[in-house]
Amino acid sequence: MIRCRTLGSVDVTLDGGPAPAELLWRKNLALLVYLARSPKRARARDHLIGLLWPDKPDGAARHSLNEALRVLRRCTGDPGLETHADRIRIAADAVELDTDDFDALAAAGDWAGASALVGGEFLEGFAVPGAAEFEHWLGAERTLWRARSVDALTRQAEAELGRGRAAEAVGLARRALALDGTADVAVRASMRALALAGDRAAAQAAYAAFAARLAEEVGGAPDAATTALARRIARERAEPRRIERGPSVGAESRRAPLVGREAELTRLGAVWDTCRTGTRAAVSIVAGDAGTGKSRLAEEVVARARLDGAAAAVVRAVEADAAEPWSGVVGLARGGLLDVPGVAAAPAPALAAFAARLPEWAERFGTAVRGVAADLPGRAVRDVLRALTAEQPVVLLVDDAHWLDRDSLLALVAGVRDLAGASFHLLLTRSLHADRPELDELQSRIGGDMEGTALRLAPLGGDALRALARWALPRYQEDEIDRVARRVATDSAGLPLLAVELFHAVALGLDLDRTSSRAAWPRPLQTLDQTLPGDLPEAVVGAVRVGYRRLSPAGQRVLAAAAVLEERVAAPALARSTGLDVEALLAALDELEWERWLVAEPRGYAFVARIVRDIVARDLVTPGQRQRLVP
Repeated sequence: MIRCRTLGSVDVTLDGGPAPAELLWRKNLALLVYLARSPKRARARDHLIGLLWPDKPDGAARHSLNEALRVLRRCTGDPGLETHADRIRIAADAVELDTDDFDALAAAGDWAGASALVGGEFLEGFAVPGAAEFEHWLGAERTLWRARSVDALTRQAEAELGRGRAAEAVGLARRALALDGTADVAVRASMRALALAGDRAAAQAAYAAFAARLAEEVGGAPDAATTALARRIARERAEPRRIERGPSVGAESRRAPLVGREAELTRLGAVWDTCRTGTRAAVSIVAGDAGTGKSRLAEEVVARARLDGAAAAVVRAVEADAAEPWSGVVGLARGGLLDVPGVAAAPAPALAAFAARLPEWAERFGTAVRGVAADLPGRAVRDVLRALTAEQPVVLLVDDAHWLDRDSLLALVAGVRDLAGASFHLLLTRSLHADRPELDELQSRIGGDMEGTALRLAPLGGDALRALARWALPRYQEDEIDRVARRVATDSAGLPLLAVELFHAVALGLDLDRTSSRAAWPRPLQTLDQTLPGDLPEAVVGAVRVGYRRLSPAGQRVLAAAAVLEERVAAPALARSTGLDVEALLAALDELEWERWLVAEPRGYAFVARIVRDIVARDLVTPGQRQRLVP
């Protein structure tokens, strides 16, 4: 059988080996591909003559066609080529094009397989001089396959994003743009992938380059969907200016890719898609031990929702919130609801409820609600959410919901019930071992009278840890990757938080062979929370210390203060504790937030992981420092 690759530089094989040189002659190859791409794989003789030999006398042209058919028959065998007085047909089992495989894979929805076949333009670099009709056909085929290839590549890029593989999605999107630099769908895939990979600046640059190319080449502009995506990306927070520390070594930051959570991300993405496209409210719960990546996974879902055009508000509960009624609802009001289009359409009593508690709401709505009786916060948040979801989908993330006050938790659950016909997604993360009957009861209703999903995150397995090792240690050979991943599996117990710390530290020079390793950690028959913080392996503490020492002096100072002050500390308190001026403090906070030491919300800053806070407070802050930092 003849196999011919056409999506890219042409490549022909015969029965698995090299094709005869005469089969590769331009017109012979053109005839082969044209017949294989023709309806029923057949064409009239006169049509083929006019296609490939238009400049020859009739007798000479017919002779040339017969010679080309002789070459094809020699390669296909007699059954493979049917020749009649006025018609030529090539059998389906005589020649196989990659486009045939592409058609079958696309029909089955196998975009990974289809995109793997795309190597470039259809018959890239191929031409038949003097055959104008063939060149017209070739141009049409290239247009067709360019569009189909871009479609496959962008579909697969979206699929990779759905599994959390932003780097792979970036590569696929770039291949799509290389095929068609004026395709909006390709640049949108590139922008989404870059933004979710954490490179917002590159996403904005891709849009700018695309807009300039359209203006120059076709005198057009990006379509409305592309422009809207660019605006959403522009609203996201930019990477802060980097602190110069010399040349980078290994992993550039602790902002690791999301690995080992493909199934969980797919399930959460399906819930979000149902909310967004089906105008249905749903609740999702992500449960796990400390360090299993609950917050990281939830943040990924929120980031995707924002790129889809959703409004999002985030609140991160700490232990002190449990005893403060309505602290969660008020935190959400401060955590993004005020800035969402449509909030002004909420009923006046709802606006009055928040204006009475929050200065920023009073500044905007105080005059409009003067003299209006304020609703209870629970009813107010429901009415505000109803107004917001009338304008766009809404996602609320409550991180560490086991610390949320009872009033807020019940109000949010009631909101899911009351907004059943709205595009509303309530996303909660919780500890596996926290005693919260309200969360347990809510989780039991999912799949019954409550739309959504409940996930339990397990430690990462060997494949995921090796993937993280390849990201952090790109210069390591596979045997070194395997050795380091096995050691990290022991020292981190497979927890993504600790694994990232260890891989990052190894990239920066930590020698795991010089640190002791326990055979079993956490201790048998104990939860992680019961084991922490005193029994962490020495390598984990050393890894956090390596990352800490890489911070700027101001960053170290602010991080130490955050570790010894309250669980959530406001910027003014950090300024008083550290003595830094406003500019230096903000630069340090930007650095710590970007490097995923701290996470910010309007109420203040908290550690991304309580484990790391405990290590910094216990092992990296001296008694003298603590006295100077604590008022």
